Amino acid sequence: MADPSSYRPKPGQIPDSPGVYKFRDEHRRVIYVGKAKNLRQRVANYFQDLANLHPRTRTMVTTAASVEWTVVSTEVEALQLEYSWIKEFDPRFNVKYRDDKSYPYLAVTLNEEFPRVQVMRGAKKKGVRYFGPYGHAWAIRETVDLMLRVFPVRTCSAGVFKNAARTGRPCLLGYIGKCSAPCVGRVTPEEHRELAEDFCDFMAGRTGTYIRRLEKDMMQAAEEMEYERAARLRDDAEALKRAMEKSAVVLADATDADLIAVAEDELEAALQIFHVRGGRVRGQRGWVTDKVEAVDTSGLVEHALQQLYGEERGDAVPKEVLVPALPEDAEAVSQWLAERRGSQVSLRIPQRGDKKDLMVTVQRNAQQALGLHKTKRASDLTTRSRALEEIAEALGLDTAPLRIECYDISHLQGDDVVASMVVFEDGLARKSEYRRFQIKGFEGQDDVRSMHEVIGRRFKRYLQDKERTGEWEETPEAAPGAGGPVPGAPGPAPVPAATGPVPAPALTAASPDDEPEPREDDGRPKRFAYPPQLVVVDGGQPQVAAAKRALDELGIDDIAVCGLAKRLEEVWLPDDDDPVVLPRSSEGLYLLQRVRDEAHRFAITYQRAKRAKRIRSSPLDDVAGLGETRKQALIKHFGSVKKLRQATIDEICEVPGIGRRTAESVAAALASTAPAAPAVNTATGEIIEEDDGGSP
Repeated sequence: MADPSSYRPKPGQIPDSPGVYKFRDEHRRVIYVGKAKNLRQRVANYFQDLANLHPRTRTMVTTAASVEWTVVSTEVEALQLEYSWIKEFDPRFNVKYRDDKSYPYLAVTLNEEFPRVQVMRGAKKKGVRYFGPYGHAWAIRETVDLMLRVFPVRTCSAGVFKNAARTGRPCLLGYIGKCSAPCVGRVTPEEHRELAEDFCDFMAGRTGTYIRRLEKDMMQAAEEMEYERAARLRDDAEALKRAMEKSAVVLADATDADLIAVAEDELEAALQIFHVRGGRVRGQRGWVTDKVEAVDTSGLVEHALQQLYGEERGDAVPKEVLVPALPEDAEAVSQWLAERRGSQVSLRIPQRGDKKDLMVTVQRNAQQALGLHKTKRASDLTTRSRALEEIAEALGLDTAPLRIECYDISHLQGDDVVASMVVFEDGLARKSEYRRFQIKGFEGQDDVRSMHEVIGRRFKRYLQDKERTGEWEETPEAAPGAGGPVPGAPGPAPVPAATGPVPAPALTAASPDDEPEPREDDGRPKRFAYPPQLVVVDGGQPQVAAAKRALDELGIDDIAVCGLAKRLEEVWLPDDDDPVVLPRSSEGLYLLQRVRDEAHRFAITYQRAKRAKRIRSSPLDDVAGLGETRKQALIKHFGSVKKLRQATIDEICEVPGIGRRTAESVAAALASTAPAAPAVNTATGEIIEEDDGGSP
């Protein structure tokens, strides 16, 4: 725990301009990012008497080891820079909202020659028009099924589309009139794009125009006694009306607005967002967050606006944003939203009428979401804290293990031996810091030896980072062969506060697996820079002893080690003949099981992928300088590796892009790999002609 006075800036050193500030911990990792109208006043507030600070702020400033800042011209620039840094550095003491589910969107891929309507989840892509989010994917499909009568836009995948174009026959939707069949040329690309744009206009709320047009065409067809066409137009209009009815009218003035409500307690907060377009609720989503910083409702709203609109442009930012409390600097936030939309955005609290009534509904949803979240065992902050305390008590640790790393070995009968490292911080998985290893020191199956190698490699990298940054220094007392400094050696003097913008350091490319090249300390998450308080291995006494021996050989004695055996869920400690048995109902045991199971899942996923890659390997993989494109060209030209092996060098040179030197390398590589013995049909005695590797 650091003393804030050790890194407090000197009086008058901090400018009184707008800007963004960063607190870093002893490992130079950014742990908090904030913005201020006046940097001098805001930063000075963190260095008052600790007894006067909020408990969460007190924890942050005592965890930090330095503070630095960047001056900007305006408060809007400060807001944008704060958002960028929070996204880049992922600081542990900043509020970060997590979606409580992966919401499906209705997407129209306008970036393709023939736009496609489909359900999409995850990150948004450039050139794709999104509508939603929706609560369920089936709700999207019902809506699309109704609208395809009027807007027969393509919905098929790229493979189905290409196959239909090749055969000249459309799919079933093309035969029943729910696709205009651009794959077989029934409509031109321009006509199909116009259909897709009309589909988007209708989904965006401009519904009246299309229904009135259909009704007018229906009446005209009836007058001309084209009754079948009139009946079809009548059914089309009814389909559009049913699609509209799936979104209830909540605002009579066809408003485009997002309504944000917050429900909170001392530890957590839940947000609900209703997306209203054309007066109808077009989408709904919810976020939850731990209140890891001292923040009120206006601060929660500001963080939500940053995350909700930080990556959006144009119409994705609505004309109105209705909130329960205005951010501290509402004018700057409104200006930032207007810049992203390209026109004025109204940010306000609804006071009366339909909008206030709808806000009550959104607020009720937020309260229910917070209550539901509290019942989720794995995400409950109080439960996680109790689990960490139980682990610390059972293992005899001085403090709760806020960072836990777990290791598992996976192989298939001694082949493709790999290992996994998963990281849990504050009881939650931190997947960005998961790592995987290939066993390099030996061949065959030996879980204990593999565990020793993996732990040694991981913490050797950690010691190298510590030595490079100067946090530990070589001392004469260092154990021979330790490969790094001794824990507990005196660290460097406190890092002085920056006095202005910090230049971006040059980064070097990282090598594969667990051996990255050193990088400058820039606050971004790194591979092996941060030590755990507890190492968990999947296994019993032998695996625990191997892990402990690897740490001892490196001179590390301040990291606890334990193992969790699958058979009876026993916890094993180094040098103990008897295991620690936690109660079956223990939250600590539940957390250890989750950590162990996650490590097992991650390891076996990597092992299977590695095995599949090996099975798909080809003799051409060993040819230096032969990329995937030219390998495919060779196989396409000759039909198979077997026929390629029989070809002469001159015949290989006939393939476009293959020179004589490459052809000689290919011929040599194939000649060095003898073909497998022919298979025999045991029923008939025939030799089965094999096509060895129709694809590389």
